[in-house]
Amino acid sequence: MNATVLNPSQDYPTLSLIGVAHGTSHFFHFLLPSLYPWLMRDFGLSFTQAGALMSTFFLVSGLGQALAGLVVDRVGATRVLFGGLSLLASAAVTLGLASSYGALLAGAALAGLGNSVFHPADYTILNRRVSPSRLGQAFSVHGLAGNAGWVACPPFIAVLGSAFGWRVACCAAAVVAVLCIGVLATFRGLVEVTPARRSPTAHSGTGTGTGTGTGTGTSTGSGTGTGATAEVGVATRTVLLLPAVWLCFAFFLASSAAFGTLQNFAVPLLGHLYGLGPTLAATALTAYLVGSTLGTLAGGFWAHGGHGQARAILGALALSATAACLLASVWLPGSAVLPVLGVMGFGVGFTGPSRDLLVRKAATARLGAAALGRVYGFVYSGLDAGLALAPLCLGPWMDHGLFTAVLLSVAALQGLAMLAAWAVDRQAGQPATAAG
Repeated sequence: MNATVLNPSQDYPTLSLIGVAHGTSHFFHFLLPSLYPWLMRDFGLSFTQAGALMSTFFLVSGLGQALAGLVVDRVGATRVLFGGLSLLASAAVTLGLASSYGALLAGAALAGLGNSVFHPADYTILNRRVSPSRLGQAFSVHGLAGNAGWVACPPFIAVLGSAFGWRVACCAAAVVAVLCIGVLATFRGLVEVTPARRSPTAHSGTGTGTGTGTGTGTSTGSGTGTGATAEVGVATRTVLLLPAVWLCFAFFLASSAAFGTLQNFAVPLLGHLYGLGPTLAATALTAYLVGSTLGTLAGGFWAHGGHGQARAILGALALSATAACLLASVWLPGSAVLPVLGVMGFGVGFTGPSRDLLVRKAATARLGAAALGRVYGFVYSGLDAGLALAPLCLGPWMDHGLFTAVLLSVAALQGLAMLAAWAVDRQAGQPATAAG
């Protein structure tokens, strides 16, 4: 599957550059929630209307992500990655110039379209350019960089928005995306990946889905690792009929819906249930994100050590669900909220590297490198679907004051994710067979 890796010494530079891109995409995940105080004031928005902006972002991203996976397999991950970053910059400018709720929705949709490319493009590049023995580390760095983007955005927008206004803050966010484009363009040779060359079977739509994904690609003579691999074609129908793909989709749907609830509503939830002011509640959310970052780092070491992915996911999510139940109980003193949220974040973050390896083990190993973009694109569209549904479904609960029920739903969604992970692990242990 990593046949295009020609120089293992380039592994760390490559995964670092992809981390920068992923951090930028996650920075934009928090752009709209960070703007909520100004947008709700200036446009007179309710929680439901504000949540609908994020639902639009992730709905477009989810639909686009599945399609982006197909484009990645056809035209190459590197080109698609640059396109996504350009769309994010355009979206930030659109939001900064918005004068109506409709314009805000348009900016959210444009940002969602830009966000849609990152998982299929990033994971295709990592799987093709990074040595198999370092993939656990690569996935950990990928997750850590994403968390860094989450952590960086709220204070970035808060400081600039308070000093110069929220419209200037939006334009500054566009500059972040442009700078990322510049960095990747400067070192493009380290992230360049061409599509796998397809055998005649690829065009017949009759792929069996039994490819091993080992590939035999060789150097193009430049030593940059851009040569294409020759792969037996895999029909998209085969990808969509593989049970492991749907189970991974379900896992991402449930786990991301739990996170999306906190992303959108943690500050008002903690204010109503524990009497925390906006600044302290925002600090508590930051504690969750910092905990998630530390969990991702620890999870990367666990995954690199070759430990069972399913055990890590089940244990860590059980810890997070317990923390959510404790918060929902309102038995805790306000001083305990920050450490409990940190523990919840740690559990969620710990699952990241094991989750990504489990996806690779359960799905891509059966379909070969020619289907990498489609597998990751479809599976990770479940993440966007969950993030889109969370504010849309739970925003009305917030408007009606059902704050405890919202937190309990976080624990329930994490429980569903545990069931999905267990089922994926059982699928991964079965012999590879044709899926259609």
